[in-house]
Amino acid sequence: MAFVVFSHGLDNKPEQDFLYKLWKRKLAHDDGLDIDGCGVESNLNYWADVLYASPDMNLAAYETIGALEAAIDESPDLREMPHKDDVRIRRLALKLDVDPDSIEENQPTEAEVAAVQMERVPVPAWLRKRIMARFVRDAHHYFFNERFSPRPNEDFAVRDELRSRFVRCLQAGADKRPLVVVSHSMGTIIAYDCLKHEPDCPIVDGLMTIGSPLGLDEVQDFFPAWSRADGFPSEKLRGPWVNVFDPLDVVCGADPHLANDYMRGGQRVVEDLREDNWGTWRHSISKYLQGKQLRTRLAEVLEVLEV
Repeated sequence: MAFVVFSHGLDNKPEQDFLYKLWKRKLAHDDGLDIDGCGVESNLNYWADVLYASPDMNLAAYETIGALEAAIDESPDLREMPHKDDVRIRRLALKLDVDPDSIEENQPTEAEVAAVQMERVPVPAWLRKRIMARFVRDAHHYFFNERFSPRPNEDFAVRDELRSRFVRCLQAGADKRPLVVVSHSMGTIIAYDCLKHEPDCPIVDGLMTIGSPLGLDEVQDFFPAWSRADGFPSEKLRGPWVNVFDPLDVVCGADPHLANDYMRGGQRVVEDLREDNWGTWRHSISKYLQGKQLRTRLAEVLEVLEV
């Protein structure tokens, strides 16, 4: 029987059970892919609590626009990153139009916030910079395995903890086949890192990356075993890699295609699948999971009835 490991993306999130049910609910919405009804088991690799003090409680907003709502609140102070002067971090920040030497102080009006929440305007510059700053901070803490304390008396080595959680989620379904990973945003970085570099990571039969920043050169620079000609994680991924993107997604839009960057023996094997979302915030997992092409391709990888 098939097993799916979901891996969520950047920024703060609602509590784990709500988020897990949301992913399945959006995937099944409007006669979509009901994995529970198909007998597919699953779990969620939840790691937001490692980098954020408490869950996002605005559940109604998260149903539609997700991390956009949390990013409205504030921008992290990137000046506090211990490795902010590392050339790779500075290149990543530059690519995303973020200044690691200053903090974004532009405060939106209540009307501007309301317009964004209703998706009545394009993503404004102040909000895009806040979102990208959060990604830079989270990526910094992950790639440098920064020790971080989100709450009193709790302390994590971020990369070790996030990789360990992902591997444990896979191990829970390791005796089920096909075993498939469905990852979003920053979650695609964790998934790829484990499949490529973690010896204890179980073999999986399929990988789906959604709204992934893995196409950025500045992200690839952090992977020690990556090369363009042999970036595909062949030892741990025995089936297809399907990369789903919306070209207007602000996280992956700068380089949404992965087939040219993660080849196997110099041959393109990653399937880049364009799935156009709607509204102004195209990075929302709630929207991606309702996509017809994503659902159909996932059903095929899981070897369940086509939707």
